Amino acid sequence: MKLIVGYKRGTNQAENLLELALKRAQFFNATVLIVTVMPEGMEKDQALINETEAGMEKAKTHFDRKKIPCETHLLIRGIDSGDDLINFAKETQADEIIIGVKNRTKVGKLLLGSTAQAVVLNAPCPVVTMK
Repeated sequence: MKLIVGYKRGTNQAENLLELALKRAQFFNATVLIVTVMPEGMEKDQALINETEAGMEKAKTHFDRKKIPCETHLLIRGIDSGDDLINFAKETQADEIIIGVKNRTKVGKLLLGSTAQAVVLNAPCPVVTMK
């Protein structure tokens, strides 16, 4: 079984998402794929890429200590973050996606769209959300 964790270091949810993924990976004997999606153009910011990769490697240590198979993936594909995550789930034949959600105003959803909503509605596998 493969579990994708949509990971954004520095958010309030990051540690909670990792803990949830750890519990689910132990229960299902799963491999965890820690995924961070960055927008197009960010591939030119090597310092940010290095910082992001270092954060993902640090997150990976949660799983390494428990002997849970874990990989990190930084996606800079130039499409919508939700679509990137959905496509990655299809490519890896993931069995579940774990993402964080936050409360937003109706206007905020209208103007900015909702990555979480796109993933929940279009993912090829079950999606677990956490506030």
